[in-house]
Amino acid sequence: MSGLGPTATKTRPLVDLEPANVTPEDLPRFPRMTSWFRPSLLSKLLLRVIVSDLFGQYADRRLIQAALDPVDAETLRERADLTKYMIADADGAIWFDYVADLGDGFDATYAIAYLLAQPNLNVDGHETRRGSALVMGGDQVYPTAEGDEYRIRMRKPYAFAFPGHETPEPTPLLLLPGNHDWYDGLVAFLAMFCRQRPLTIGGWRTCQRRSYFAAKLTNTCWIWAIDIALVRDMDQPQEDYFVAIAKDMPEHANIILCSAEPGWYEAEAHGDAFRTIDYAVGIAHDAHKDLRIALVLSGDSHHYARYSGDDLQYITSGGGGAFLHGTLNLRDEIHADLLKKNTLLSLKTTADEMHAPCGLEACYPTKDESAALLYGNLQFFRLNPQFSFFLGGIYALISLLVTSLRGWDDPVSTWDIALVAYAILLLGFYAYAGYQEGYTMRVLWPSAIHAAAHLIAALALSWLVWQAASYIGPPAAAWHWLAWLGLTLIIVVPLGAVVAGTIFGINLLVTCRWFGINHNDAFSAMRIEGCKQFLRIRILDDLIHVYPIAIDKVPSRHGWIGNPDYPARKAAPVFKPAQPLQWKLIEGPIVIRAKKAPTTAKASLATPSPPRAQPKA
Repeated sequence: MSGLGPTATKTRPLVDLEPANVTPEDLPRFPRMTSWFRPSLLSKLLLRVIVSDLFGQYADRRLIQAALDPVDAETLRERADLTKYMIADADGAIWFDYVADLGDGFDATYAIAYLLAQPNLNVDGHETRRGSALVMGGDQVYPTAEGDEYRIRMRKPYAFAFPGHETPEPTPLLLLPGNHDWYDGLVAFLAMFCRQRPLTIGGWRTCQRRSYFAAKLTNTCWIWAIDIALVRDMDQPQEDYFVAIAKDMPEHANIILCSAEPGWYEAEAHGDAFRTIDYAVGIAHDAHKDLRIALVLSGDSHHYARYSGDDLQYITSGGGGAFLHGTLNLRDEIHADLLKKNTLLSLKTTADEMHAPCGLEACYPTKDESAALLYGNLQFFRLNPQFSFFLGGIYALISLLVTSLRGWDDPVSTWDIALVAYAILLLGFYAYAGYQEGYTMRVLWPSAIHAAAHLIAALALSWLVWQAASYIGPPAAAWHWLAWLGLTLIIVVPLGAVVAGTIFGINLLVTCRWFGINHNDAFSAMRIEGCKQFLRIRILDDLIHVYPIAIDKVPSRHGWIGNPDYPARKAAPVFKPAQPLQWKLIEGPIVIRAKKAPTTAKASLATPSPPRAQPKA
């Protein structure tokens, strides 16, 4: 392919590929969507979650960041000033882009990076321009936060999509860590994105020194991005940082607040993530400058959803490249306490400046589309063969115990084995689902039925093995256990994998669709690449326009071709889609007028998790 450098060799490591020497022949080697039910990955993630839960609060790197960056408030405010990079359009407006939950499979991540890199996008008749800054809102890589994973799954696709820049100054890139970035204790994230020497990723360049940041976009509009870590709180140095920033902000300034989790989903349960958002709002309120939070952004949930409440918009936008999360479990209304004031958040509002109640849900995909997608779990065995064969191995173990102990000639023995096996299955399924959904009766009963279905299937296959042994001869009771093992492996493992995978998929479908649980597992099992989106935001004086831009379908691996415009045009993407991408507006654009906030509310930090005491020197 002309203009794409030398022919690829199989020995070149992916981490060494640069835009100047990558070729279409290299594309098949880039990672596909993560197979979340691969047993080896599940065990690795389980270990990291356990370690994070046990030791995370004792090794909070947010404290270390502040200790290693002992600068004064004036320096912090100077770092936050991005106005010199913000290039206004013909109307005097500035633009920035927001994307979250990226760095999974190459195709979906690159598709969104490709759109972000375009100088202009005409979306349903609205002319938009590439942001003068790019904010990544969390989980920049999947499944694990490792240096090579960041390079291959996140940095390479973005460098290929936007290899250069038309101006000498690269576009500022600001990153907020999510839970996946934190699973290694934030080591790789800090080493790459928060070092003294900026990191250039194509036409973007990092410009932060800590995992949380403030960014001055205009004289009256700022971004605050809070790092809630895995413990979902705000540490004392981080609070001090935003207090210092607020002191330098002009009166009546507007703030776009970013968090790694949409805490408002759990606001009624007084979740820690929302209390920390409330804490940040309190810091702005207590500056006594009439600072106003105009918009709250988050990723983490891999879909788009907008809730409106009392002059404030809450938008979840986690469609940067990871597997799709559905929206069918979103509530139409949420009651949230913000600064001790009860606020009704509505999913059904117009996108115009009034944000009036309406009958349309502001989410993507729609709830009905999400419910229809769930039936893909009927293909669980095909989509997740490794985990299905793992379950088939459990079936084989149950069958071997029954047959080798002459269980089918001794009903009492079979009954005893069945009871023990059922108890183990129930405990395993309930512990797994309960960890994510809570140990409630709503989780227990589906787990009990799920365990029973697997036990019945395993016993049925065991009986089939017994009958096969009786047909082959000699009498089944005379068989050695090694003979039973061989017959079990031949019959039970392959059949058990198909049956167990199907039962597991049906369980995910039913529990997510009608019980409102196992949502993450049901959608991660399908690894849906489509329905990806990001936000393009325009700011002019006190008016904010949010353009939620989506693509329903992502090109397959063979849907990318070399771009003949590269490298003649420096900023041209290395690859382009063989067929033009079909982008659209999900809704809107959403219009937010940053009116002056009322000053009658009593200053309060509400009830956040209190800042933890700092260790003594």
